[in-house]
Amino acid sequence: MKTLLFIVSLLIGQIAFSQTTIYLVRHAEKQAGEKPSLTAIGEFRAQNIAKTLAFIGISRIFSTDYKRTQETAAPLAKFLNLPIESYDPRKLEEFASQLKLLEGSILVVGHSNTTPKLTALLSHKEIQAINENEYDNLYQVILDGDKIMLNQFKTIPSYLKLDNKKDTIK
Repeated sequence: MKTLLFIVSLLIGQIAFSQTTIYLVRHAEKQAGEKPSLTAIGEFRAQNIAKTLAFIGISRIFSTDYKRTQETAAPLAKFLNLPIESYDPRKLEEFASQLKLLEGSILVVGHSNTTPKLTALLSHKEIQAINENEYDNLYQVILDGDKIMLNQFKTIPSYLKLDNKKDTIK
């Protein structure tokens, strides 16, 4: 009987720990031009994302190789002392399959055209397109065995502007 209970507890433990939670965000606000960095409000948003996700057990961080996505992921990666792993935004189906095999909590930073598509591939739900001036979506896809749950949150509003004279947010 004790052996049976031990085996059952191991199985329950395996099920409990096999859950994968994937957080997906679009890069923060960017400057104009080719290969742009983040704006001041974009840097603020990247810090906000890091503070939001800092204590939930993120174990892997993925980003495209673009400067704006890397800079969005950087504050959390630095805080957690994790590398930023690159993925190819042109191979989202393949990347989604890889993510489904991982365990733990994961952050993926993408773009306005790739984040909804990747979220849809992971959740099997229709995801609305992200407007060019929209940066405040945070998607959470929970993969738990055959169950898939999708949550969408809003971070700080995209309409915030930085007052350059006072270095404050309006």
